[in-house]
Formats: sequence, structure tokens, C-alpha cells
Amino acid sequence: MLRKLAPYLAYSYLSFVKWTTRLRVRGAEHPKELHKKGQRFIFAFWHNRQVFFTTTHRRQGFSVLVSLSRDGGIIAKVMELSGIHAARGSTSRGGAAALREMAAVTERGGDLGISPDGPKGPVYQVKPGVLFLARTLNIPIVPITNALSNKFVIKRSWDQFQVPLPFGRAVLSYGAPIWIREGDDLDAAALAVKAAMDKITSDAEKAL
Repeated sequence: MLRKLAPYLAYSYLSFVKWTTRLRVRGAEHPKELHKKGQRFIFAFWHNRQVFFTTTHRRQGFSVLVSLSRDGGIIAKVMELSGIHAARGSTSRGGAAALREMAAVTERGGDLGISPDGPKGPVYQVKPGVLFLARTLNIPIVPITNALSNKFVIKRSWDQFQVPLPFGRAVLSYGAPIWIREGDDLDAAALAVKAAMDKITSDAEKAL
């Protein structure tokens, strides 16, 4: 019963966080320019900062890759309540089905979201999945991050997972789009995406 109630409690709590947090946005021109051109893209965000995006990107037509674990099921339900579609799968399980589902999303005019270091790490390391998806679908990666002044950090988690708390300040930051072309060195591409994500994260923390 508690597991069934958990997504609704989490959604209500995050709604409270949304309305009590002062938000500042940086780099919003990057996704806006892509949308003006009719270009779909993939948001890439670090796994430990994913929760706050369910407050900033509600009902915007995104589809986010979520693991097939039991905890992933709770996350998927919270996302559903937030108007964010969950494509269930990972690089280790259900990957092919998730890829087909996410490809269908872009064909319908939607955008995607992936945490390149999820679901199990290593933390802040870009794994090949997001690069393969961007190259296969021929869409760019847009780094995205957030920084929170008021948060609870789960110290024992592999990525120091962040849970936003109410009555704080937040910075939402977007980076410039990164294209992965056929023939590109994927190791070099992974380093470039990581560098971009690390930079906007560092800049967002400073902007607080």
C-alpha cells in the first residue's frame, strides 16, 4: 500500500517545492533555438539531480529513460503525474524496446531525456548509451543541470542523490547543443559531453 501511495505523496511534495522555490534560468536560448527550427533533442542530466526536473519540466512533452527496477516504477509514476513520459529500459535491460519507444517520441515531435551516468554509475561519467541514441536518431544532446540552495543529500547513495527541499533558491541551466555524427570518436565525444555538463553544473552552483 505504501509503495502505491508513494508516487502521489512524492508528486504532492514536489508540487509544494515547486511553488516555494525561487527559480533562475540560464541558457534557455539553446533549447528555444532548436525548437524554432523544429529540431528535437536529448536532454542529458546527471543522475543525482534528476528529481528537481519533475518540477521545472512538467507537461512539456518529454520522454525520459527510466530503469526497469521497482524503484524505477515509482519514479515512472511520479513522472506520469507530472506529465513526463517514461520510456522503461536501460543499457543492460530493455534497451532495444526503450530505443524504439524513444525514436517514436521524436517522430511525434517530442524531446528526450537521459542521465548518462545512470542508473548505477560511475557518477559523473558519460556512458555510451546517450551518444549512440543521439547518433542513431541524428539529434543533438543538450546538457541540462540544476543547483539547489536547499536540499537533502543521500550520502550513502552511489551518486550522492539530491532531494530538493522547499523554501530555497534554484538555478536551472542549459548548455549549447552537441552533435554526435557518424564516424565521430565516441570516447572523445563522451569527454566533450562530460566537460559541458560539468561546466554548466559548476556555473549553476556559483550562480546561487
